Amino acid sequence: MDFFIRPATGTSSSDWLRIANADIKVRMTRRLTRTVIRGQEGDDLHDEGSESTMYTVRGELSLEEYKSVINMFRTGQPYIHDPFEERDVKVIFAAMEYESSTESFMFELLEDVI
Repeated sequence: MDFFIRPATGTSSSDWLRIANADIKVRMTRRLTRTVIRGQEGDDLHDEGSESTMYTVRGELSLEEYKSVINMFRTGQPYIHDPFEERDVKVIFAAMEYESSTESFMFELLEDVI
């Protein structure tokens, strides 16, 4: 699956970096509050209604592509195109790995809910 990322300052379609044949994993969680009252059975769960989404992306990047991504990593919050929901998402880099001998990479990106 193709993965698309662009810098925070990008405004045109030419600003998107296409990474071909990427493996994209999405993990969504909900914010919950749990109340436990001593001496009573069970507990109360309350759904606070907010979501958190983690995108884990793996694949291969050339050195030039890596340099472009590391610049995004250091200069603000980039946008990615979520291929499952067909929308652009503002994210932050939680973690990034790159191995030059195999050109393999791993990004962990957290959605910044706007």
